[in-house]
Amino acid sequence: MTIRVLLADDQPLVRSGLRVLIDGTPDLEVIGEAATGAEAVALANDAPPDVVVMDIRMPGMDGIEATRLITAGAGAPRVLILTTFDEDDHVYGALRAGASGFAVKDMALDDILSAIRIVAAGDALIAPGVTRRLIADFLDRPVPVPKRAPRPLDGITEREREVLTLVGLGRSNGEIANSLFITAATAKSHVARLLSKLNARDRVQLVIIAYELGLVAPPR
Repeated sequence: MTIRVLLADDQPLVRSGLRVLIDGTPDLEVIGEAATGAEAVALANDAPPDVVVMDIRMPGMDGIEATRLITAGAGAPRVLILTTFDEDDHVYGALRAGASGFAVKDMALDDILSAIRIVAAGDALIAPGVTRRLIADFLDRPVPVPKRAPRPLDGITEREREVLTLVGLGRSNGEIANSLFITAATAKSHVARLLSKLNARDRVQLVIIAYELGLVAPPR
């Protein structure tokens, strides 16, 4: 099945390069381009893609607000944030707005294609190492990230709490299994139950929940 992609970036050269890359891949297809957040929202509503590759910094409505609007409904497209990590302080806000993952603009081209496929499949962890780098940035911030209302953890077992903490630290299923002396299949099952119990769309949201609940705490 072909994955339909909407490109949202205010730089025509970036969109053009991504279009050539994506359209040259058999299982991916660009179905539209947007230069602003508002255009991205309109195009996503008119012809919903499977994945929106979204820049954060765009004129008018930025990528964070566009992501929030695009992912608001049931069955909404997934959003892959495209950013320059070292310069962008807004990745966390985009993930909270509903993005399913992120790609750094200087990633290898094949890695960007892989990121699109992984997000389309519903797996938000693009690469544990990159995810840990993002989480480390959150934890190193001197000003706490604003918290949402606390989520009740009723019905979460102690083992599931341990798994949630490890997910919050950016661990893969295999690494969780090694840490807890369980099989990778069991770790995957625990993650699936956490997604259901916490009404989380994907693993990125589990990372955010773990951080906001204090399971992953900033260094003192």
